[in-house]
Amino acid sequence: MGLNIDEQKAVERFRKQVVEPSQTKLVIVDFWAEWCGPCKALTPVLEKVCAEYADKGVVLAKINVDEEGFIASQFQVQSIPTVYAIFQGQPVADLTPARSESQLKGALDQILAQVPVTPGAPGDEAAPDIDQLLAMGEEVLASGDAQRAGSIFMQIAQMAPENAAAHSGLIRALLAADMTDEAKAAFAELPEAVQNDPALAQAKAALELAGPQVDTEELSALRQAAEASPDDAAAQIAYAEAAFAAGDRDGAAETLLAAIGREPEDGDGAAKAKLLQLFEAVGLEDAWVAAQRRKLSLLLFG
Repeated sequence: MGLNIDEQKAVERFRKQVVEPSQTKLVIVDFWAEWCGPCKALTPVLEKVCAEYADKGVVLAKINVDEEGFIASQFQVQSIPTVYAIFQGQPVADLTPARSESQLKGALDQILAQVPVTPGAPGDEAAPDIDQLLAMGEEVLASGDAQRAGSIFMQIAQMAPENAAAHSGLIRALLAADMTDEAKAAFAELPEAVQNDPALAQAKAALELAGPQVDTEELSALRQAAEASPDDAAAQIAYAEAAFAAGDRDGAAETLLAAIGREPEDGDGAAKAKLLQLFEAVGLEDAWVAAQRRKLSLLLFG
C-alpha cells in the first residue's frame, strides 16, 4: 500500500477503533485536539448524546489530530472539531454543523432511520459500548473534570443500573466535586448486592474518608497536636484524615508513614490500616499510590 510503519499502525488503530465497530454500529468520529477551545465545548455534548443513544447502537470514537495526523489527512480534515458518522467503514454524514444537543439528536434520528444499525442489547452487544464509556469517564475524572465525569457515569448508570463500576465512578466524581452528601445518598440508594460488589470498594473507601472538611485553623490545630504527640497514633490519624480530605495526600501519607515507623511491635496497626484505606480510596493503580506503597515496603522490609 506504500505506507510506512507509523502509517500502518495508525490504520490498524483506526480499523479497531472505528471500522470494525461500524460494521454493526453507527460510530461517531470526533476529530479534536487539546488546544482546541471549540472542541472542549463540543465534547461534553457529544459524550452525553452518544451515551443516551448507546442502546440504539451509537458509539463515540475520539481521534486526536495531533496524534493521528495521518488519519485526519485521509479524511481531509481542514479544521476542528470535525465530526463524521461512520457506518460499515464509510462516512454517512458530516455532523460538524450540529453543535447543540437537539441538533445532534435530530441528525442521529435521521441517520438511524436510514441505516440498519444493530441496537444494543443488555448483556450482549451493548457491553463493549459501556466499557468504552466507563473508560472515558475514568479518563475525564483523572483529568480533574469531576462534573463532566459525573455526567458520563450518570448516563451509564441509567443505561445499566446494575453496573457497579458506573456507580463507583459516579460516587467518586461526586466526592471530587465536593458533593459529599449527594455521594452518600447515591450509595445509600443502591441495592445491597451492588453496594457489596468489589467494583465499589474504591468508592466505599473514599466515602469513609469523606468526613466534613475542616477549615485552615482546625487543620493547623490538628497538625500541631500530631507534632506535639508523635507517639499518639490517634492524633496522627486524625491529622492525616483531615489533610487527605483537604487534598494534601502527600502530607497525609508522610504522617502515617512516620507513625508506622514509630509504632512498637505490639501496636494495633491502626496507622497502617488507615494508609491502606487511603490507597484504596485513590485507586491501587494510581501512580501516587504505587510510589507510596514503595515507601511503605522499604519501611516495613528495609
